[in-house]
Parts: sequence; C-alpha cells; structure tokens
Amino acid sequence: MSKSESRLYGLGVAGVITPLPPVTLILGGARSGKSRHAESLLDKHPGRRVYLATAEIRDAEMAARVKAHRDRRGTDWKTVEEPLAVAEALKAETERGAAVLVDCLTLWLGNLMGASHDAEAEITALLAAVHQCGGPIVFVSNEVGLGIVPDNAMARRFRDLAGILHQRLAETADRVVFIAAGLPMNLK
Repeated sequence: MSKSESRLYGLGVAGVITPLPPVTLILGGARSGKSRHAESLLDKHPGRRVYLATAEIRDAEMAARVKAHRDRRGTDWKTVEEPLAVAEALKAETERGAAVLVDCLTLWLGNLMGASHDAEAEITALLAAVHQCGGPIVFVSNEVGLGIVPDNAMARRFRDLAGILHQRLAETADRVVFIAAGLPMNLK
C-alpha cells in the first residue's frame, strides 16, 4: 500500500481495513438525503454492512418508507431492528468488524422518551458503547434545532435532548457531515 493509499484506509479494532473512520455523524433535515449519503459511505466498506433501524412501524406511511429504504439497499445488507437498545446492538454487530449504519438517532430518542426511559442516561451509555465497537459506525440523525421554539414542554425537551446528543456525539466523532438538498457539507 502506498503512502497516499494508507491515508485513505483505517484499520478497525477488529482488524478489518476500511476507508471509513471509526465514527461518522450525519445530520440534516427531513428528506435531505442523509440516509442515502450514509449508505453510500458504507458501500465502500469491504466487510459486512449492517443497517440498525430504530424506527417502529406503526402505520402504512412508515411501512412504505421502510420498504423504500430496504429496496434501495439491496440484499447484501443485514437489517437489525432495534428501537431502544442501540448501544447493545452496536457492540454485538461490530464485534467482527462489520460497519453499522444507525438510522436514526432522533427516532431512537423519541422511542426512549415514549417508553419513559432516562434519555440522558441512554445517551451516555451510547457514547460509552461507541468506544467499545469493533467496526466503523455511521449515525444518521435529524437536526431539529434550526426551527421555531416548540410550543409545549415535551417537544422542547425532545429538541433539547437531540441537541445535547448531537453535540456530545459530534465531539467524539471523527467525521461530521451536514446534508442539505442532498449535498454533503463536511463540518469535521
């Protein structure tokens, strides 16, 4: 491998050579192209690819969204549906160097709040788990703090927790990308 090539690839904890940094965070608005961009990053990973889905399918519209995502990825991805225990799923799936796409953190946060979990403790556990993973992780999340101040306490709490989660994860992440209109802007 040449010197220029060595800068393009990293050796993961599990010994898999990958062009992905250990942790990538992709932020953006709804329907901005975050998931498509994340999938394109993982397409470069030579090992297993896992899609860790946090959505819970509760209606026909969400079922159609999930189907569109699955169809776009194809059959060479493993899908793990985990609406709450994301930290545990990450550790298990990256154990042998798999690259994991977590889509999406704001859905996960909403699931935690809806199940009356201690969201701040879960965020701390997720950040601790990130450092125990054996393969690269790409997180997708909605940036919800760019709009108006929500009119109720629960929505304001969700927005605040999402901001805390994004800041803490961005601090730890090797790469942070903001997506607008399908265009990636590298923040870190």
